[in-house]
Amino acid sequence: MPLKRAVLPLLDHTEPLAAEVGAANTVVFTAGRRHGHNTDVAGAIAALAEHGVTAASLPSGAAVLILGAGATACSALAAARELGIAQVTVAARDPARAGALLAAADRLGVKVTLIPFADDPPAPAPDLLISTVPAGAADIYAQRLAARTLLPRSVLDVVYHPWPTPLATAARRAGVPVAPGYALLLHQAAIQVELMTGRSAPLSAMRTALLAGLEERG
Repeated sequence: MPLKRAVLPLLDHTEPLAAEVGAANTVVFTAGRRHGHNTDVAGAIAALAEHGVTAASLPSGAAVLILGAGATACSALAAARELGIAQVTVAARDPARAGALLAAADRLGVKVTLIPFADDPPAPAPDLLISTVPAGAADIYAQRLAARTLLPRSVLDVVYHPWPTPLATAARRAGVPVAPGYALLLHQAAIQVELMTGRSAPLSAMRTALLAGLEERG
């Protein structure tokens, strides 16, 4: 999980999306060569689509707020671009360390406005909030949702354990649809299966096994 950027110099070939994002979460060995892929972007898009968020459902000029500025936030930027969004606000816990994200934004052609993590996001409320930070780190945004001072139209929280997160719970109580992190995990893994085996992923069986595993973990 923490090596999505560190692995890039070790690859023999990096697929274009992984190069744009600056992060590879999957390495496939073919004929002795290491091929790097990014399946997080497509996984996020599929998770959002399952919960009603698509390019067609978003208004023109949709506002997106991304929490965090790490490798997963870079994948969220790419997902936003695929949804037709050209401008994103990123709440960074340490703006001084957001250089890799800003470089990825340049490669992706997405304009980013950085704000300190604790600041109130700019009005109007975002159409989509994507949290890429650990569960507890987003508590200030959970509190804003609970107080109804921040009401996005939809939320994607990439955390999948423990679930639900305080952010997801607050969003649901406020009537905001939430795409769960385990949906992203499922869909990006399905693409990994296809890359590694050349066969269609058994998505239904994978979903059943994933939910059973999460329930066991409590």
